[in-house]
Amino acid sequence: MSVGTSRARGSRDARRAPAPRHGDLAELGIDPDDLPDGLVVADEHGHVICFNAAAERITAVPARDALGQRLEKALPLEDLEGRRWWQLTDPYGGLAIRRRQPERNLLLPGGREVLVSARYVRGEPAGPVRRVVVSLRDTEARRRTERSHAELIATVAHELRSPLTSVKGFTATLLAKWERFTDDQKRLMLETVDADADRVTRLIAELLDISRIDSGRLEVRRQPVDIGAAVGRHIQAYVAAGQPADRFLLRIEQPLPSLWADPDKIDQVLSNLLENAVRHGEGTVTIDITATESPREDEGHEAAATSVTVSDEGPGIPEESMNRVFTRFWRGSKRGGTGLGLYIVKGIVEAHGGTITVGRGPQGGAEFRFTLPVAAPAYLT
Repeated sequence: MSVGTSRARGSRDARRAPAPRHGDLAELGIDPDDLPDGLVVADEHGHVICFNAAAERITAVPARDALGQRLEKALPLEDLEGRRWWQLTDPYGGLAIRRRQPERNLLLPGGREVLVSARYVRGEPAGPVRRVVVSLRDTEARRRTERSHAELIATVAHELRSPLTSVKGFTATLLAKWERFTDDQKRLMLETVDADADRVTRLIAELLDISRIDSGRLEVRRQPVDIGAAVGRHIQAYVAAGQPADRFLLRIEQPLPSLWADPDKIDQVLSNLLENAVRHGEGTVTIDITATESPREDEGHEAAATSVTVSDEGPGIPEESMNRVFTRFWRGSKRGGTGLGLYIVKGIVEAHGGTITVGRGPQGGAEFRFTLPVAAPAYLT
């Protein structure tokens, strides 16, 4: 990277070196101030000759104060044990074969954490250092990720503790006082243990899904799926559990395209959306299944995708919460659950190449709509 890539600041032009073999950024029309990361460059004498806008923002040091200063003075970094980083690394007097410093967490004055990596530019192998190029990155995004992971761990610990406490309590009681309980009492306790074990199993399955979604390893095993029949099975299960049959309205537009998807994962999506409509919504739960055009431009034929819309007649989702519905730990007005369901739903739909949206339904309630492309397996195309 060349010193000449930076805009002129003061007398810096006089200290610029010839462009390196990879070319001058200025020739590409790139200004260092346009770079998203902080860029600090020191010459062969250790004086700062480039200090871009991002470096100013991250360090809170004006470029005019840093330019011309010794690198260790303009950028007084310390490691997490309080040792001065430039004295430890000694870029100009250290090993002649060293070419870089990998990214690590360091501290600026005042204790602000920053991610730093460095490159030593040498005129020839094992030759003296001509440039030290330092990249600075803010750690805020990483801290947000760490906070999200901490929240996930805390939520999971809380959700696991309740059913496991119940399981432990009932099993210990049954083992210690089996003869004192009637058959009906034993059955009630065992049913409670069974339900809590199912709750733990569901939570573990959610965690595995989140792990696969976050790492991009969510596998989709496509098979022919009758989406209308799948919705019908869920409705029948709710009716068998005590919901009135007239609370559900299923409308299927014919003909539908042949849908290839992972039936288990589509069941998971339908289960979550219908459960939300039944638990948090009111009135009739309407499910519309329609054929639609593929969102992909290369699909010239019609009915290349299937859309499923689930809406209710409840109060709906507040406008200010719409953009958070598919994030982790979002819960509706009624508390309960882990708040991970819709995050997983979105991940499953997108793994199929589809899209999902949320809005307000015709009757004012919440409306979720997901669209799945036909997407037959590769061996059939």
